[in-house]
Amino acid sequence: MNALRYGYVTAPVLGALWCFVIAVTVAVAMSFATGAPFRPSLILSLIWGAGIGFAALFGAVALWGAALAVAALGIVGIGPMASGDGTGLVALAVGHGALALFTALGVRKILEECRIGALTRHEFEEAVIRFLTGFGYIFFTAIVLIPFYVMVMTSLKNQAELMANPLDFSIDLTQGWGLLRSYGELMTEYGFGSYLWTSFYVSVLTVLITLAFAIPGAYAVARLRFRGQALFSRSILLIYMVPMIVLALPIYIAFSMTGLRNTIFGIVIIYPVTTIPVALYMLQGYFRGLPAEIEEAGLMDGLSRLKVIWKITLPLSLPALASVSLYVFMIAWNEFLLAFMLLDDPSKFTLTRGIASLNSSEVPRQHLMAGAVIATVPIMVLFLGLERFMTKGLTAGSVKG
Repeated sequence: MNALRYGYVTAPVLGALWCFVIAVTVAVAMSFATGAPFRPSLILSLIWGAGIGFAALFGAVALWGAALAVAALGIVGIGPMASGDGTGLVALAVGHGALALFTALGVRKILEECRIGALTRHEFEEAVIRFLTGFGYIFFTAIVLIPFYVMVMTSLKNQAELMANPLDFSIDLTQGWGLLRSYGELMTEYGFGSYLWTSFYVSVLTVLITLAFAIPGAYAVARLRFRGQALFSRSILLIYMVPMIVLALPIYIAFSMTGLRNTIFGIVIIYPVTTIPVALYMLQGYFRGLPAEIEEAGLMDGLSRLKVIWKITLPLSLPALASVSLYVFMIAWNEFLLAFMLLDDPSKFTLTRGIASLNSSEVPRQHLMAGAVIATVPIMVLFLGLERFMTKGLTAGSVKG
């Protein structure tokens, strides 16, 4: 380990590793964007990356000069990334230029505190941590974005394009609005508008029912004193220790015997069973963080316990209630197992159940992907738009009192 703590060793090693990471990333991105067969070259990535890392020790001019040289070498065919025959010059220039650019930017940041001689422990560890942080960002971003990108691009294809090359994820922008044909057909021919509406109002009803039970339950656990309070508080989430698949058969039998299977009413009854425990758990922590003195003052002024909850506790808990509502809404919107098990009538399908019905050899693959996009994008936009507010609501209780 001590041998690595020299700039002339650390810089080439981290530069080589970083260049290979960027080569893999750019190769995947270019293959998806152009349909051309780009692939990383392990040996050349390590060699040229080590050169860029070593050049970074001598300043910005040397670093960018080395990056420019690597880009040129890539275009002539001996760079960190290889491409198949017939790849256009523009695609080559863009791909190798992006590879050299992002490699140089990353190496410059990673080796910001490095020098050619001996490094302190702090300088060495800081460089390693920056490399691992950058790798983590790229890795986990790729895990999220690549499936979503494939899903969206496939939904914009027609059957002939998919049959010609299923692995070509580039699109022809000259088609204009024709790219959205699969979405239009889903709405007009497959009833996806009905699925959207059903999922929406089922999710809203689930939120309302969950809050109706979770608010008084969480308040009782947080504020009232009764026998078994500690046990109840600790056992709220025990339901999640039992996999839902284990409960599937008893639920199916019970709902069939009572006539609740294949009804929206049955779905609205069973969904809160899965969301009330987590709502109780989240709200009781928030209620415990509220100052008890405010509620005691209300009681001394003659308010009943219910009026204290309605006029004092709930207004102070709006951030937490909004956060819990959003979380419960997402659970209900994305729920699949119960909907798949209990619903058979297409006119009553939720969105996830409707998407499952598209997984058939009779339905074009692009329609299935379009359905997945329709189900994913609204909840993704809702979560990303309200994520900061949701986080604030869940953590506000920890700083009160």
